[in-house]
Amino acid sequence: MSATTSGSGRASVPPAGGRASVRRDEYAPGPGRGGLPPQVPPPGPGGRPYKGRRKPRWGRIALLAGLAVLIIAVIAGISLYGYANGLDKNLKRTDAFSTLTGDRPQTAVEGAMNILLVGSDSRDPDTNDGKANAWRADTLMLMHVPKDHKSAQLISIPRDFWVTIPKSNSAACSDGSRAKINASFAFGGLPRAVHTVECLTDVHIDHVVAIDFGGFKEVTDALGGVDLYVEKTIKSIHKPYRTFTKGTMHMNGDQALDYVRQRYQFPRGDFDRIKHQQEFLKALMDKAASSGTITNPGKLNAFLKATTAAVTVDEKFSLTDTALDLKSIRGNDLTFITTPNKGSETINGQSVVVSDREKALALFNAARDDKMSAWMAANVKPKAGSN
Repeated sequence: MSATTSGSGRASVPPAGGRASVRRDEYAPGPGRGGLPPQVPPPGPGGRPYKGRRKPRWGRIALLAGLAVLIIAVIAGISLYGYANGLDKNLKRTDAFSTLTGDRPQTAVEGAMNILLVGSDSRDPDTNDGKANAWRADTLMLMHVPKDHKSAQLISIPRDFWVTIPKSNSAACSDGSRAKINASFAFGGLPRAVHTVECLTDVHIDHVVAIDFGGFKEVTDALGGVDLYVEKTIKSIHKPYRTFTKGTMHMNGDQALDYVRQRYQFPRGDFDRIKHQQEFLKALMDKAASSGTITNPGKLNAFLKATTAAVTVDEKFSLTDTALDLKSIRGNDLTFITTPNKGSETINGQSVVVSDREKALALFNAARDDKMSAWMAANVKPKAGSN
């Protein structure tokens, strides 16, 4: 069974070998430890590999995937380093690595980069243990950029993934309780989420980008809208019940965000929705990198301000440095992958997503050791027509 797809879709992963060199047991289901209350989920179906949250509000998954790249692609391409430096200073920042200690994994390969992308409706990631419940997050993705900085792999971690959440930001990875990974935000905000993801993957996280999805409407409108291909005529199930007509449609921010929410009208449901989200992301990136945006000072300024207004970054994140590092990445250089899993199961009364341990270890080891191209060659089926 081959995985599908590179660039335009997620990969469903077949058996793959890999070192079982994980520092702790994050995968086997079991009772909670450490006394922390697990997050109580709504009931859900079981037995099928998880391909994304069943009922996202809108384009959480793929839109989140490349926003960090979306911001920097244009800046690097036009070499406006001084202007980018000004935007860098205006970014909202947070201490995403607060009190994390020596239990953190080491950076494995110099030049490679790992960015934790967090999608939320909240613009208040500066939570601490006392205000942890103020932070809401809907999507987690680990964005791996290889040493050559010519591509990026975006590993989606289902929000219902069943893991051990450390009891504090400085606690050992095994010293905590079992819960859905999304509960890490409730327990300790962004730093606890970073600690939990690092414990799960054994991958060192270099930077964190938290994204306010409400800002995507302004980003799209600042670019003058995007062209998206609609494969069949449908009517939106959301007010104002727009009709999307088969063929290429030019969409503004409201229209595009409405379209990428639709799933019930398409034969593959969530899978078609995910594909449309990824197409939207690529359309944004390509439009942002086009000469029409670069050569129009007003449009460029509006786009950059709208994009930077939609994100919060860690204290050491440099927009200008990252722009130079990732200047060659565009939409076709992204590969979307879902963390291998065995589907939904009910554990302690909760509907959770359980990891496929062997496959997940192989994937995380590849990201940690910067060997994703070899992993993808064995596990990701190329798009039709690709060389």
